[in-house]
Amino acid sequence: MDDAPYLLDGANWAWSSPGTIPHLLLSHLGYTAISVLVGFLIAFPVGLLIGHTGKGSFLAINAGNAGRSLPTLGLLSLLVVLLGLGFRPVLIALVVLVIPPILTSTYAGVRAVDPNAVDAARGMGMSPAQVLFRVELPIALPVVFGGIRAAVLQVVATATVAAYVGLSGLGRLLVDGLALNDYGRMVAGAVVVAVLAVALDLLLGLVQRYAVSPGLTGRGLGRARARRSVGESGARPEQELVSAGTSKGTS
Repeated sequence: MDDAPYLLDGANWAWSSPGTIPHLLLSHLGYTAISVLVGFLIAFPVGLLIGHTGKGSFLAINAGNAGRSLPTLGLLSLLVVLLGLGFRPVLIALVVLVIPPILTSTYAGVRAVDPNAVDAARGMGMSPAQVLFRVELPIALPVVFGGIRAAVLQVVATATVAAYVGLSGLGRLLVDGLALNDYGRMVAGAVVVAVLAVALDLLLGLVQRYAVSPGLTGRGLGRARARRSVGESGARPEQELVSAGTSKGTS
């Protein structure tokens, strides 16, 4: 297969040579991390505020729809005309992509919290901030994580546009491969981006598993049922096995 050698060639994975896949991968991760962080710092507090107060939901919904409808490459081209080349137009274009899923998921997660739980927290004398951070946010975490994971996947796939304005990243494999008619290089770029997206999603899924309360994910139900069944039997499993073996031996 003609496309395989570039991806499998050890020289393209050497850290000592600039422009190889590890260097491009590290740059791609840097663009992704900075964009998601900036977008999160903007969208997450706004989503919490709108979800907690119930005010501005129209803004959250329409901002999410508008952000999803914007073509990233077209927006990047406009920003390059206005701001010039460099990382700033790429950062702004990617942040615009990050904000809608995090904003809408945070708003939706907080609004979906059971009102009875919120009323109970207020009845216990909690302040609005305590209700938000001790009751609403922990319950909304699964939905919030869903928005973060969606944002990360979108940015990983879209950060390749940085190569169109002369920056590094895995997009260089696609742009340079197209310019040189090197389809093996292009396939390598597509495969590495796809593998990176899957790996980051699995990593975030693992973080979500341990960050979200077991009561919300169902992880604690199996343990609780096991303890309940052992308590109801009145004997430990080892004792039941011993008694079963004794009864068979005497019969």
